[in-house]
Amino acid sequence: MTTRTERGRWAEAGAETIQPGVHRVPLPLPNDGLRAVNVYLLEEDDGIVMIDGGWALPQSRRALEDAMASLGHDLGQITKIFVTHIHRDHYTQAVALRRLLGSRVYLGAGERHGLELLGEVRSGVPVTSLGVLRRGGAGHLADRLLKSLDHDGFAETDWEAPDGWIGAGVLEFGRRALRVIPTPGHTKGHVVYLDEAAGLLFAGDHVLPHITPSIGFELAEPGLPLADYLDSLRLMTRFADARLLPAHGPVTESAHARVAELLAHHDVRLAQALGTLGMRTLDAYAVARQLTWTRRDVPFANLDDFNQMLAVNETAAHLDVLVARGQVLVALDGGVSRYTRVGGGAA
Repeated sequence: MTTRTERGRWAEAGAETIQPGVHRVPLPLPNDGLRAVNVYLLEEDDGIVMIDGGWALPQSRRALEDAMASLGHDLGQITKIFVTHIHRDHYTQAVALRRLLGSRVYLGAGERHGLELLGEVRSGVPVTSLGVLRRGGAGHLADRLLKSLDHDGFAETDWEAPDGWIGAGVLEFGRRALRVIPTPGHTKGHVVYLDEAAGLLFAGDHVLPHITPSIGFELAEPGLPLADYLDSLRLMTRFADARLLPAHGPVTESAHARVAELLAHHDVRLAQALGTLGMRTLDAYAVARQLTWTRRDVPFANLDDFNQMLAVNETAAHLDVLVARGQVLVALDGGVSRYTRVGGGAA
């Protein structure tokens, strides 16, 4: 069994055998700080079952072909692709492979509305994340990002409806059974796949070993994505612990251990957001600018526009959870949500 667990090596091209019949293949994400997205190949008697598809790029398909050849397989053996969520680095190559090979593609039922909204991205309806950003008090940043959308390589035709929408339950095929567990938070319809017999959790972007996933990053109105995400994390602990097979980063030995770290991280961020409010009334943009970001504590001003959007929207998600917990009050003022700590007052 080959292993590439070091932080810098997990994205190296090629197949990594996790256990007999289960292989991790990192596929490239050009010009993306995540570096690569992991897809997983499950060998069955009648072909290959794939977990996540990757981004529909020529270099991604070549990397997949090369990795499969090293295992003695080819693309034509892929029969089914189970996708964790709708984002292009997970879903679009699944669609492309279906067009090429006739493979069947499956997606969580909670992603249906988000998929329906994709056609509106280019018809004048702004991405929901930009609406959240405007409510967070960063309309100028939303304007800059909206202009950049015309140059981001988006192609509506990269997405199509799946062959099947799946919900909670157990999928049985060949020698394997995968439990489908809806885990809203990163997107509304995110699902993970748990192989209870083998002790493997195909976690998508729900549980990542080195970073915290963005919250509510989708077209559909996110509601309270952080509250959903925290509930989804706690849900993981109701199942037996398993090896963590994430979409970004190396395989690690305990999903439960990482879930505990993520829950603790969000407890800290909730406390920081509350402390930053102090006795003032602030919008999410103002709070986000006073926090640091990433594991390296990068100042907000040093983030690029895209990551500033993620930071503001995540801050809004934390503040909205504090509102739901009764610790903070919120009032809409000119389309901007302004937050005040309970017992506090306006600056």
